[in-house]
Amino acid sequence: MRVLGFGDNIVDRFVDRGIDYPGGNSVNVAVYARRLGLEAAYLGVFGDDALGRFLREAIADTGVAVDHCAVRAGESGVSTLRVDSGDRVFLGWNGGGVTVREPLVLDGRLLAYVSSFDLVHSSVYSGSEDELPKLAGLDTLTTFDLSSEEEYRSPGYLDRVCPYADLVLLSCSHLDETATRDLLAEAVRRGAGLALATRGAEGALAHDGRTTVAAPARPLDDGAPVDTMGCGDAFLAGFAVSLLRAGWRRTARPERRQLERALHDGADAAHDQCFTEAAFGRGRPTVSV
Repeated sequence: MRVLGFGDNIVDRFVDRGIDYPGGNSVNVAVYARRLGLEAAYLGVFGDDALGRFLREAIADTGVAVDHCAVRAGESGVSTLRVDSGDRVFLGWNGGGVTVREPLVLDGRLLAYVSSFDLVHSSVYSGSEDELPKLAGLDTLTTFDLSSEEEYRSPGYLDRVCPYADLVLLSCSHLDETATRDLLAEAVRRGAGLALATRGAEGALAHDGRTTVAAPARPLDDGAPVDTMGCGDAFLAGFAVSLLRAGWRRTARPERRQLERALHDGADAAHDQCFTEAAFGRGRPTVSV
């Protein structure tokens, strides 16, 4: 089985540590799928600056293939943050740099490459919305992270994404359970095959239009977390990989017991991620420019 991350890459700059780490939603899901034993690759645009080279090398070092990526003139994306009591606090970003400003357009060659994967994952930070109809024409499953911001919950935005996604992830730790269930149902009504919500310490829910299943978060009984960077991405990877191993395909919708198992597998992956520095380590000291 093979998983492809398509879209964003970024440097996560921890100002409290003075360290730059590789990351990005699409990158992270590919790295975590590889960590769970699947083949994985990343497809996107790297800047031609030193940070772009750092990102490319760090991702490749995890065993995730980057050989179909593009390098374009321009700066890499940088997100600045700090950690307070184990929780990440975002301080700002530069808009994603050339990766988001000039995203890949999927031509025939790249679509043939994408079609060799069982699942392709993208996100609201990737500038990939216009490419989703092309992905829907493949047999490859498509997952999409809708994040937590309200601008990505509007009917107009959901209609751009949901009809072309086999699974959407929504971060809902700021919502109560009723509001979360309503949002999942809305995403499925607008075309998503399956909607998944993570709610931090309150656990997670999945909805497929017929049934809703829920599972608790796995407690952190084995020490204080290093930070929570990447935990949602790790949950999605654990959930999706579990379903793939259970036989999930466009022509084979997951059964309730498979969804329940996948929620627990996602919780395990998120739990383990809490003890990793940043998204997947491999940091280097920030260089002043």
